[in-house]
This record gives sequence, C-alpha cells and structure tokens, in this order.
Amino acid sequence: MYDYDLLVVGSANADLVIGVERRPGAGETVLGSDLAVHPGGKGANQAVAAARLGARTALLARVGDDAHGRLLLESQREAGVDTVGVLVGGAPTGVALITVDPSGDNSIVVSPGANGRLAPEDVSAAGCLFQGSRVVSAQLEIPLETVAAVVRNLAPDSRFVLNPSPPRPLPSEVLAACDPLIVNEHEAKVILGSAAVGDSPEDWARILLAKGPRSVVVTLGAEGALVASSEGVSRVPSVKVSAVDTTGAGDAFTAALATRLGAGESLAEAAEYAARVGAATVTKKGAQASFPTAAEVAALCSADPGDNPRTPGHRADGTGASGSQGGSR
Repeated sequence: MYDYDLLVVGSANADLVIGVERRPGAGETVLGSDLAVHPGGKGANQAVAAARLGARTALLARVGDDAHGRLLLESQREAGVDTVGVLVGGAPTGVALITVDPSGDNSIVVSPGANGRLAPEDVSAAGCLFQGSRVVSAQLEIPLETVAAVVRNLAPDSRFVLNPSPPRPLPSEVLAACDPLIVNEHEAKVILGSAAVGDSPEDWARILLAKGPRSVVVTLGAEGALVASSEGVSRVPSVKVSAVDTTGAGDAFTAALATRLGAGESLAEAAEYAARVGAATVTKKGAQASFPTAAEVAALCSADPGDNPRTPGHRADGTGASGSQGGSR
C-alpha cells in the first residue's frame, strides 16, 4: 500500500508578478501594475495542483529560512500537501520575476536560491518518501545530479515523470527512467539536439523514444498534444477556453497526468484529463491560486475539443506557460 499517490521533487519559488501592456525589448523600460507575490516554483506548483485534484501528495524541496519560505510552506499545507520532505535553510528562497501581458502570456527570470542546494544526499535521506510513493515527478529547476539521484532512489514499482524544464541534454540514466518524458516543442528540440530532424512532432516523439524514455508526451500549442510509447503515437485534442493567465498551467498538466497514470489510466486517457486540468487553470489569474479541484475539471467535460487558442500549459511559440521559468510552470 502506497502512502502517497504522488511525490514531487523539485523547486519552490516566490513568484513576483507584474502585469504589463507589453513585455519590454532589450534595453527598454515599461511601466507595470503593482507587484504581487505568490507561492510558485515548478515543484511546489505540481504538488499543490495534485493535492487540489484529491491526490495524496508529498513534496521534497528546499526553501530559505525567510518570509518567502514561510509563504511556500503555508501554501503547501493549506492545499493538503505533506511537507515532511521540505528542507529549510542553506540559502534564500528561490525567486521568480514574472511579467504577464494582457493576452496571458508571460516572461520569467528565476533566481534559484535554495533550489540549487537541493542535493543528491537530500534525496538519499528521503528514502521513506520514495518507497511510499506510487508516482514520482521531477523538473530541472533543481540540480541535474539531484534528478539523477531521484532516479536511483525510485521504488521498484513506482513510475517516474519528468518535465525537463528549463531544457538541457539529459543523461541516458535519466531518460531511461522517464515514463513519460513531458516536453513542449522547444524542450523537445533542445533534448534532441542534432537529432532534431523534420517538422513532424510524430518524428520528434519517435526519435525521443529511441533515446530511452519508456513514453513521451509532446504538447503542441493549438494542436493539442501527442502521446507516444511502444504501443504507437496518437494525438490528444486541446480544449476550448478563454485564457486569462497561462501561469502555472503546464505544472497543472504534468501533475494531473502523473496522478491519473498512478490511478491506472492509459497514457492517452491521462493526457486527455490533464488537458482539461490545464484548460481550467488558464481561465484564472496566478499559478497555485488558479489550480482547479476535480469538480471544476468535471465542469469542463462538456467543452468542445480541438479549437482552443492554446494548449493548456504550453504556448504555441514554443515557450511554456510557467510560474517561474520558461518551460511549463
């Protein structure tokens, strides 16, 4: 019997958000709205999103012994996340500087802070969390060697989900554990490197699979998403919504997909549900504040698929909707 449906290993940031009429170009200054401070970070976001959907969730992360760290711990506990794995101290809490334009698109700069101090030995010390978790998810806002340690500490029957954001080349050890590897178009091309040939997402997915992951999910902007495994490649339609703010949608997508996989759904079924969770997320402002409950997702079940102006969680221009960096927060 597992204690947790999902263990999230990743970042926890304070999101400092300013609304702008348009994002500034190089050397340009623009005026914005009043500063808003929200709990964020890809790891913290995924944990809250999963807990809101009813999953038994734990977070392994590191925050500073400061006001931002206390904000993050409070938000996790309010959502029902077990914070026994959240370490405190070693550096200031990570901070994300975010600008959001009227269309809901965002630009993000991250100061990792304590996230960069989440070390392999912290993972090893949390063995009981790994042994008690059905699914483990991670991202790349923490050191890559820490993600590799996550892979080495997985329980024999648990499933590993990775969103490689911000993207970078991945060691074969990490790729081989991914089930699935979740990427947008930009992330896919970074990981493929010189192997990125052609414009077909189906080709990208097949080449990614050949690099070692057990399964792959590629989000495709207005065209929805694509799931690939040894059983084949198939498309998942997008969901029609009016986007208010894309912040946090990609993390909601990943968390929903991970929890549904842990519940025994197929990859395609889990991705379809995750698309609805992401769609519900972009209809509200903020990251964690916008994450829906299972009941709110169910209200989208009558939505017509296929004509959403954006795929929840990933922008069509190849940068992800993110609450703290350009991947899929």
